[in-house]
Order: sequence, then structure tokens, then C-alpha cells
Amino acid sequence: MAAQTVASASTDSAFGPASALSCRECGERFPLEPLFACEACFGPLEVAYDLPSGDPETLRKRIESGPNNIWRYAPLLPVPADVASKPNLNPGFTKLVKADNLARELGVTGGLHIKDDSGNPTHSFKDRVVAIALEAARTFGLTTLSCSSTGNLAGAVGAAAARAGFRSCVFIPHDLEEGKVVMAAVYGGELVGIEGTYDDVNRFCSELIGDPIGEGWGFVNVNLRPYYGEGSKTLAYEICEQLGWRLPDNIVIPIASGSQLTKIDKGLRELIALGLVEEKPYRIYGAQAEGCSPVSTAFKAGHDVVRPQKPNTIAKSLAIGNPADGPYVLDIARRTGGAVEDVNDEQVVDAIKLLARTEGIFAETAGGVTVGVLRKLIETGQLDPAGETVVLNTGDGLKTLDAVAPTSRPTATIRPSLDAFRAAGLAG
Repeated sequence: MAAQTVASASTDSAFGPASALSCRECGERFPLEPLFACEACFGPLEVAYDLPSGDPETLRKRIESGPNNIWRYAPLLPVPADVASKPNLNPGFTKLVKADNLARELGVTGGLHIKDDSGNPTHSFKDRVVAIALEAARTFGLTTLSCSSTGNLAGAVGAAAARAGFRSCVFIPHDLEEGKVVMAAVYGGELVGIEGTYDDVNRFCSELIGDPIGEGWGFVNVNLRPYYGEGSKTLAYEICEQLGWRLPDNIVIPIASGSQLTKIDKGLRELIALGLVEEKPYRIYGAQAEGCSPVSTAFKAGHDVVRPQKPNTIAKSLAIGNPADGPYVLDIARRTGGAVEDVNDEQVVDAIKLLARTEGIFAETAGGVTVGVLRKLIETGQLDPAGETVVLNTGDGLKTLDAVAPTSRPTATIRPSLDAFRAAGLAG
């Protein structure tokens, strides 16, 4: 199942504390190479670690003295110790906004925070995962960065490749939002639109990996997926550090492939194991758009299997009808006492505008999904508003202007005079 590779990792130190790739299903272990599926059972592979041991306070101080980006957590990631000195976009350590106005609006009494990842270099959380995948590509001697993308990842790959001197060639559905298309194209790499859904794009990329054309290519979310996924753990690390090294009670996370949610849970469990946070119960909630809600549908039906759906939603960054990590999301939601919920497109737009009106944060449609789902979870009694809650906004609303443009227009258009201003009812 290995994609064609130019070289294997030459030293263990290239991957820091990482020790192997491990199958989530059967536990079989493999070398740290560009592998993504278990050769024994075809289960997904993820990075296994020999994490630091010793005094948690010493590790905590080491992290706090690091750079204000994800490389402060290098001791917990599959990257070399000198990663911060290499050409990279250096994403992360984005704002955790205390959302008191939104909390009052929704009736949250235990404290509400927005983890606003729109502050990353290409304005989405995808910069985190690409940064880790890029370091793996360097180590393996790969020459081209690629991906299948619903938009944000395409821009993140294009920018990271440009910064690091890699060629890039990324693949997207042909009907993405214009802002995401432009942002993916501006970095000078090759951008290829595929006629079909994201799942069609992903299937095409899987074929390309197995062809000689793909020699030396690093598909960040396919053959580099185990490394790529580890970037999402940094959201968990940052949230807990920014809360004063403690776990929140509730976290609401958008679901596309489901990898972000599963890796945030992995990060929280690592922090507990390392003694960096005090262990206590926490609940993880998954958020989907109704027009692409295969995981939510399975959760509500009590199923363990996620049946694919054909996406039909304005939340195109979440429009993955056959999410690879869907079953693992179900396991985590049930294990932690959380849930998976969905909202329709109208509720997504309302939530985008609610967050903007109350906290001055303009979220893309995925952020509208998480805020909308938070409101629904509270209304239906699935989330205790007395618990401290963190909601993820994973991207910038400027990328999805079409969602709110029809209902976000000038209050009035007037002549340049005080009389006209008063006549429009705007004077008091």
C-alpha cells in the first residue's frame, strides 16, 4: 500500500518522538514511511510515539518557551527538533476568543470560547496539517505536494509548497466557491478542477498515486495522511494551554472527513497521559451540515456504520459524503458522552451572522455549522450550558461570501446630506 517513494526516513530523529505507524484496527506496526493503509487488514494507519517522560512541569515550561506557532509542540509531533528553522508557513497558536456576548445570546453560563483558526497564514486550520505533511515530504525526498481538496486544503498546500520550494499540483471539485479557487491558484502551482464531487476527486487521486505519474508525489491527505492528521492535535494542545492547562467540558468540532475530531481527541488524551492537564471527563460533539450529514445520520440511528451521502449544502468545505474517519467519530462521541448533530443551510447562515454580530468574527460556512450546532445542542438538551465550552471556527468568511451576500447588504443608500441621513431613519 505504499505510494511510490523516493527514499525512506534515514534517521529516527527526523520524526522526533514518533516510533512507528500503527494500524487503528489490528495494531500492526509499520516503519515511518509514506504508508496510509495496513497491509494486513487495510485499516488506517496513524503515528505512534514514545512520548517524553519525566516531570510534566519541565515539559510545560519547555513548550511555553517555544515559538508562538505549532512548533512549540515539536516534542509531541513527528517532526525534527530543528523544524522551526526550516522554510515553512509556521501556522498555529491562533486566538482563543472568550465569547461572552455569544454566550449570553445562547444561554451558556459555564464560559464559551471560540477557537478562531481563521488567523492562520491561508486563513484556515488546514495550514496546521499541511505543515506536518510537508516535513514528512522533505524527509522522504518527495518533490511534488498534492491533495484532493474541498478548497481550504488546496490553498494551504499551494502556499506551503511555494514557501518551501516544492512543486504543487492540487485537485478540487469544479464548482467550489470562487474565493477558494482564487486563493488556491494564486500561489502559482497547478490547480485542477475535477467534474464531480469531492469523493470523485479523492478516487481520482487514489488512482494517480498508483500510477508512474505519481512517482515522487506527496499527497498530503492520502500517502502522507498519518503525518498530516497529527497537525490537528495542535488544536487540542493550544486550547488546553490557552485555558491555563486545563480541559474544557465540551468541544464542538466540524466534521468533513472526521480526522480533525479524532486527532483532537488523541491530543487531549496525550496531554492527560503526559500529566500536562488534570484528567476529567470531557465531551466531544461533531457538527455537520444537513445536506451532507452521514455521520450525524448514523449517530442518531444508533448505527456503527456510516452510509455515504451525495452532498448538497452551502458548507462545501464539509461536503465529504463518505468520510474516512466517520466510524471513529461515532466511537468518540459515544465514549465521551457527546453527540453528532446537523443544521440546515438557513441555520448555517443565521449562525454565521450571529457570530459576526456578537463577537466580530466572520466565519466561513463550516464555522456557521459549529455555532449553529451548538445552538441546537443547547436547545435540545444535548449539551449542558453550565459547562465550559469551546467551539471551533476553522476558516475565514471572506472565502464563502456567497453564503451571506444575499442578506448582507447596505442598510441604506442615500445622497451625501444630513437631511437624507435623517430621512433614512439613521440619525438616532
